[in-house]
Amino acid sequence: MCGSFQVHPIGWIRKAGNDVRIDIDPAFRDGLLGLEGFSHIIVCYWFHENDNPDDRRRLQVHPMKNPSNPLTGVFATHAPVRPNLIAMSTCRVISVTGTMIRIDAIDARNGTPVIDIKGYLPDQLKSSEIRVPDWLSGPR
Repeated sequence: MCGSFQVHPIGWIRKAGNDVRIDIDPAFRDGLLGLEGFSHIIVCYWFHENDNPDDRRRLQVHPMKNPSNPLTGVFATHAPVRPNLIAMSTCRVISVTGTMIRIDAIDARNGTPVIDIKGYLPDQLKSSEIRVPDWLSGPR
């Protein structure tokens, strides 16, 4: 079992008004070849502003910070507090130019480090095969 490993940013989220983009480190430019063929991408990023020992130890939360939602384990939520601060969002690609990927939106802050990008592949699951907890399917 591996005790630890290192992850390095491949780029950063940049937000200015309605302009949302990912600036890729030029060292990873070759990895963008063919990305423009995808309408959407999965962006994996690091919750860098939550990186503290208390948030990494927190294993249960009220989903969506709503105390009326049941106390739930972080692995059953998308909460930013968790042992490893990995987040992911599916984003619509507007354009890929050089080392810049313009996207429609992302639930990340300006300056957030991006650790990976994957082209989005449509799910093979039928909607009848998908189950979510009651707190997610009820009124928000």
